[in-house]
Amino acid sequence: MIITRTPFRISFFGGGTDYPVWFEEHGGSVLATTIDKYCYITSRYLPPFFEHKSRIAYSTVEHVKTHDEIQHPSARECLRFMGMDAGVEIHHDGDLPARTGLGSSSAFTVGLLHALYALRGTMPGKERLAREAIHVEQDLIQEAVGCQDQTLAAYGGFNLVEFSGKNHFAVQPVVLPTRRLEELQDHLMLFFTGFSRYAPEVAAEQVRETPNRTAELRAMHEMVGRGLGILSGEADIGDFGRLLDESWRIKRTLSSRVSTPAIDEMYEAALSEGALGGKLLGAGGGGFMVVFARPADQPRIRSRLSGLLRVPFRFETGGSQVVFYNPSEPHESPKSVPR
Repeated sequence: MIITRTPFRISFFGGGTDYPVWFEEHGGSVLATTIDKYCYITSRYLPPFFEHKSRIAYSTVEHVKTHDEIQHPSARECLRFMGMDAGVEIHHDGDLPARTGLGSSSAFTVGLLHALYALRGTMPGKERLAREAIHVEQDLIQEAVGCQDQTLAAYGGFNLVEFSGKNHFAVQPVVLPTRRLEELQDHLMLFFTGFSRYAPEVAAEQVRETPNRTAELRAMHEMVGRGLGILSGEADIGDFGRLLDESWRIKRTLSSRVSTPAIDEMYEAALSEGALGGKLLGAGGGGFMVVFARPADQPRIRSRLSGLLRVPFRFETGGSQVVFYNPSEPHESPKSVPR
């Protein structure tokens, strides 16, 4: 049996510039971190004592005889990509709900690829995991997704990730004094809006609109350097929050599906109680909202947003990891069953 643990992420700046339709021509980058909330994938070779060959358990339980029957797109395409002929059992657990803007779909893909490699006795590198997860999601599933989620899930940590050319990315860890990093974490609040959405559907409209949003995306790309400069310099940490607010107001113009009146009302309520900025995470439309506020103002914000679930978190640095490894050989299915 193999268990992998793969982190979710919070993206601060540059979202939207990690889509190939943009960065292959203009270049892109994101400033983002993984957090101590995880996707867990348990996998093993399934003994041949059942009518089904494989079992896939997530919010639904699938019993299938062939990979083609699998309804979960990532599970189906990962098994095909890895050429898994033997029957397997795959079980998914997550610390936070799916489709909520934290990169959970890509964490699943990265974590499953990692687990399948481990089943085969192979230890893939972080770059390989990231690139193959991007390939599975963009080329095999053909989803309208960017490249930051897979990269961050594989590498972990607080990173500047730069994208350019054809499928090129470079991961540069953000190095900050411990006190500055803790100061940033202490200014962040994470709330669940109560709405979930299918991110590729929201992102698809944004991708279609990319040729008409050049000025906005250039501005969002430029904020990556500004945000990093605030953190690495002596500026008031509050400037980082105000820049988040500026970025969010631009992002809302990229697509009609990025925000909703209810989400706008939540965000403005947080600002009215002292928040300096924030944003809806992921493609938009629902999920988790990160709010940037001074610690002294956070009790008022919590009270004002008391109808929302607040999720405490800290940054993490490990990326996708195998946390339990007890390998076994695939079972050999009999050609006929004795009566």
